[in-house]
Amino acid sequence: MRLDELRNVKLDWRGSLVPPAAPRPADPPVRWHRWFTRLETLLAFALLLVSMLLSALRGDQTDAYRGTTLLIAAGAAGWLVLTTLVVRPRLRDHPVTAAAVFAGVVTFGAILEYRETYFVIFMVYGFFAAMRMRPMPVALLGIAITSLLINTMTSGGPIHALSVAPGIWVTLVIVQTAAIGGGGALFAAVGRQNEERRRMIDQLAAAEAENRGLHRQLLTQAREAGVLDERQRLSQEIHDTLAQGFTGIITQLEAAAQVRENPAEWERHVAAATLLARENLTAARRSVDALHPAPLDSATLPEALAEVTRLWSARTGVSATFSVTGAAVPLHPELEATLLRITQEALSNVAKHAQANRVGITLSYMGDEVTLDARDDGAGFDPAGPPTGSNPEGGFGLPGMRRRAERLAGTLHVETEPGGGTAISVRLPAVPVAAPDRNEGTR
Repeated sequence: MRLDELRNVKLDWRGSLVPPAAPRPADPPVRWHRWFTRLETLLAFALLLVSMLLSALRGDQTDAYRGTTLLIAAGAAGWLVLTTLVVRPRLRDHPVTAAAVFAGVVTFGAILEYRETYFVIFMVYGFFAAMRMRPMPVALLGIAITSLLINTMTSGGPIHALSVAPGIWVTLVIVQTAAIGGGGALFAAVGRQNEERRRMIDQLAAAEAENRGLHRQLLTQAREAGVLDERQRLSQEIHDTLAQGFTGIITQLEAAAQVRENPAEWERHVAAATLLARENLTAARRSVDALHPAPLDSATLPEALAEVTRLWSARTGVSATFSVTGAAVPLHPELEATLLRITQEALSNVAKHAQANRVGITLSYMGDEVTLDARDDGAGFDPAGPPTGSNPEGGFGLPGMRRRAERLAGTLHVETEPGGGTAISVRLPAVPVAAPDRNEGTR
């Protein structure tokens, strides 16, 4: 199943559909935007305060004139408090609110600049207020108005300045508007790109977390299916081996009881019963070993596979090598047990059918996937022919290995031909181990 399908279909541990989650709330403003808004607000009050101090320090004004100027400046400060501190941030970014803020700032700024040149410093904030307006043509119009006022209020106002030298002032306003508007648009575009990039990263992180959760659900379901398969296999094995063996033991012991007067016959039946009992004990131990991947109890997966390969080579006399590529990471216990079982089954098939001289086992960690490759130089077989490698003594062969892989959303691919050896490649999702799974996944 693909990642997009996994995101759209959710199952609980029983395999039932889970209702889609409620939509997430709107993303909060990004951190840089919040800090920029705070700095912009601080800048507005700082520019007004500097203008007021410089105006108050002039000594060529009457007290009444200075008092009126400071009173208007106090009104501008109140307007800033109302529009930057009282109004909520989301409402402040509304187009109507942004236009009202701009209108108040340039109105107070133009009056103050007309009365006192120093307030041209405060008028600079008009550019910031203009760039908050939407859409962009309205923001450019606001920048042009601010540029016209900031450059002409000290020259008798925009009407007088334009009537005296229109070319100079129009050119200045156009150039200044283009420069400030272009810079503001570039800054806004970078901000939007950063915000979009952050949102995409968050979505990818959420999708990855969701995908891991779905893989864990899949592993849980696979574990339950595996338990059922093991029960069926054990039931069949008990019927085919243990039950038949006990039947044979009983038969031999009953026959021995009937020939007590003949020591030779009695001994023969008892010896046969003893041999059957030992064979049944061996079969019982093999069944118990099949239930528990003991090599993983005290070793990592690469160490366990290396030891299994070494012991198999020593037992069969076939040269076998094991290698690891990529950075080894602990995987979900069900994945590690499956890879171990597939390796054991692959080596068992080589010993029984391949007549190989060399075997190579490779475990590869590839980020979100883990692969296991088993290659031999043996006799090979015809892939279109009957299944090869079925084990009447309890193994699964290639069909069983394929079922194990597919149960964990993996694949098994076989390349072979008569006389050309065999290559088996298993791909599984590399679901990392989690603490709860380690505790509950005791095998």
